[in-house]
Amino acid sequence: MKILMVGTGGVGEAAAKIAAQRDPKGKWIELFVLSDYDLSRAESVAAKIGDARFLAERVNARNQEEVIALVKKHQADLLFNACDPSFNENLFDVAYECGIQYMDMALTLSVPHPDDPYHKTNIKMGDYQFAAHENWEKKGLLALVGVGMDPGAANVFARFSANHYFDTVDEISIKDGGNLVAEGYDIAFGFSIWTTIDECLNPPFIWEKTKGIYTVEPFSDPELFTFPDGIGEQELVNVEHEELVMIPRFMGDLCNKVTFKYGLGSEFITMLKNLRALRLDDKHTKVKGTNLSPRDVVGMIAPSPVEIADKLRGKVCVGTQVTGKKDGLDRKVFIYQTTDTEASMERIGCGAVVAQTAYNPVMAMELLATGKWKGKGVLGPECFNPDDYIKLADEYDFYIGMMELESEYKTAANKEALLSVIVR
Repeated sequence: MKILMVGTGGVGEAAAKIAAQRDPKGKWIELFVLSDYDLSRAESVAAKIGDARFLAERVNARNQEEVIALVKKHQADLLFNACDPSFNENLFDVAYECGIQYMDMALTLSVPHPDDPYHKTNIKMGDYQFAAHENWEKKGLLALVGVGMDPGAANVFARFSANHYFDTVDEISIKDGGNLVAEGYDIAFGFSIWTTIDECLNPPFIWEKTKGIYTVEPFSDPELFTFPDGIGEQELVNVEHEELVMIPRFMGDLCNKVTFKYGLGSEFITMLKNLRALRLDDKHTKVKGTNLSPRDVVGMIAPSPVEIADKLRGKVCVGTQVTGKKDGLDRKVFIYQTTDTEASMERIGCGAVVAQTAYNPVMAMELLATGKWKGKGVLGPECFNPDDYIKLADEYDFYIGMMELESEYKTAANKEALLSVIVR
């Protein structure tokens, strides 16, 4: 497979390193083009990898003609969008025009309702892409969207749970937390600053079979959840996220409710509220005398995820909690992935948040390149066989665990385990 990756930021760099380590002999990667507006950035990543298949190019991702020229120059089979979601529409359309496969890790952006944003939806995440599904399908092309960690692996966990652990599913709840701290920084962004501001301050989605998708207040409905692997208990709140439009679209016939909650912490939430109060989250107006929006300025001066990667300590955990029934009993399970930032830095030289995200598109590329995953149209990772993904994650040493949470089913299983050791 010939891959054109657009964007060599934190996740892009991590993905390239993971791909090079996974396939050093070129069994499925023929070419991996590292392209970025900042050529020196792409060249730096290529130099770190030191593999002739991974070469650097300059491209303006907002200029369709430049991206098309790069696709044609390298005869790319797949356009991998590793930019922030504001580039999605442009790169998605380029791949379609060029007749090649497309992949990203987040959907096209939402636009809140102008008059009643916390009760009504307007343009939802992914609307632009899903509206093109039939066109992609008719052309025989695949756009695999939202295949990072969450969305991405979290969606696979939902499908895997429904297939293997339940007779009927009630609720699917994605939970994202961790105990990361950045030495020397009171506030730090572990992921794209632009994306973090968007998803945290936009109205969160909730989906219920009887209501459809609706919006609520940011940071609403707090709950306490205990994460595994020593992370411990955290307060989680509602945040806008892609799973709320993806899982209902592809698995809405199997469940009754889908939610997403994030462990942001009180200090981070206060910082985000202050950004909004000062209108520093504004991405439309320009700072006087410049072509920069207030949010552009925040993104330029705040410590970037790449800048602070070697100063981070702790773990991140993303998982999917599923509740339903098995053998007539209530059951609740949590399938999750935990990444330790120091171990990640040692392994690929990248922080936990970007590394945890980056493993997933690389595994998806391999599944596509080897023919294990096949599809046409605009699809999410929950549309494919989750067993292939889970098995491949083990080969990548990308740890995925499952916790049986307190339920009738667990109580019965514990009793059976106790009695099963008695010699009868």
